[in-house]
Amino acid sequence: MLFNSMHFAVFFVAVTAAFFAIPVKLRPLLLLGASYYFYMSWEPGYAVLIIFTTLVCYACARGLERATAQTVRKVLLAVGVSCGLGVLFVFKYFNFVGQALRDALGLVHVQVDWPLLEVLLPVGISFYTFQGIGYMVDVYRRNIPAERSLQRFALFKVFYPQLVAGPIERAGNLLPQMALDKPWDTGQVWSGLQLMLWGLFKKVVIADRAAIYVDAIYNDVAGHSGPTYLLATYLFAFQIYCDFSGYSDIAIGSARVLGVDLMQNFRRPYFATTIPDFWRRWHISLSTWLRDYLYIPLGGNRQGVSRMYLSLMITMFLGGIWHGANWTFLIWGLLQGVMLCASKATLPARDALVARLGLPWQVVQAWRMVVTFHLVCLSWVFFRANTAGDAFYILTHLFDGWPRLFFDGMVIWHVLPAILLLLIVQVLQSRGSVANRLRALPAPARLGVYVTAVFSIVLFGVDFGSQFIYFQF
Repeated sequence: MLFNSMHFAVFFVAVTAAFFAIPVKLRPLLLLGASYYFYMSWEPGYAVLIIFTTLVCYACARGLERATAQTVRKVLLAVGVSCGLGVLFVFKYFNFVGQALRDALGLVHVQVDWPLLEVLLPVGISFYTFQGIGYMVDVYRRNIPAERSLQRFALFKVFYPQLVAGPIERAGNLLPQMALDKPWDTGQVWSGLQLMLWGLFKKVVIADRAAIYVDAIYNDVAGHSGPTYLLATYLFAFQIYCDFSGYSDIAIGSARVLGVDLMQNFRRPYFATTIPDFWRRWHISLSTWLRDYLYIPLGGNRQGVSRMYLSLMITMFLGGIWHGANWTFLIWGLLQGVMLCASKATLPARDALVARLGLPWQVVQAWRMVVTFHLVCLSWVFFRANTAGDAFYILTHLFDGWPRLFFDGMVIWHVLPAILLLLIVQVLQSRGSVANRLRALPAPARLGVYVTAVFSIVLFGVDFGSQFIYFQF
């Protein structure tokens, strides 16, 4: 069930109406059933995986809380984490590792018979696996108590707004809210609906429209020129941002309608002035998860500069692999690690140079924003390319064929004004809440904004059925 489908619209209205109509004590059971229905609308059989990982996480966390011997606690944590990662490995990485092993040993003329599994990747498996691991680690560290109620914990694992593509919530934030005891709040409901509308606009008007051009170029790499590669990559930067942040807005908004506050997942990432700043703004729930459960345990910045750079490279490498079992994601992760390390290493010298030259800070920030955006776009080539070979072909042919450009007017003249609107809204967001600005408008003006947004979605949106990019992760 896609957020941008009529199926979801009916589901959301029905579940929300029932949620506020029934007694508070029945709400968790209603949402638990609704969330399983939501997930099973893709592949009913894969609900077994969520049930299995839910029971393992629940049991291990209860054991972690009761156990006093550190050896026992480490074993319980290892069992819980291994079960989660084991399921993830089988469905997401088993074939990739087997193929890579066969290719590597084939270079030395050694044949390995590695069976390949013909299974569909369960939607959202990386998200709910990481959320469960984070919960068990937090209980192990005694940052939070283990949840006693299996029903409430199961709802934490499958809460439908953020089940298949995040945000990857922390148990300390989401679990206490699973009591679902907040009364109807008109302001909060209206705020959630506004955010859902904005997310849907970003998805179907910008992301899906840009995807038409991007797919045409990246699925036929050899047939195009340098200017076309550049335009397609710029459009993909906005496609992936609007696709994923659009999903996050709908997830956060639909949860807000139910009285549940999810964490912010994006904060104007293309206004970042350094690569570390970009990762403080992009997919925040994943970047903070990697920081707290991987980078810091690896040593972080507490054990010297060399260890810090090594920890960064390992973290970003695994972050790349998290996105998918493909060499393109592996290279993308390593490239992000290199850029993070280079940015951290050179920032003091760059700041000193700016101070010596006496350059206006606003000009420096604008220049850094442009450079950071283009570095991110460079990495997006690997993220979007079907193969590593395609990515390298694009990067080595950027200066070929100028000024010949493949131009799809139907796409470009629809998507560019929408991107401009997106940037204007984000500039306004940097100066204060856009929602507050809307509330300050007279009622007819507010109504005009909402009607315009709805008609834009209906008239300029591509359709109501294309899958979100991050569902494949």
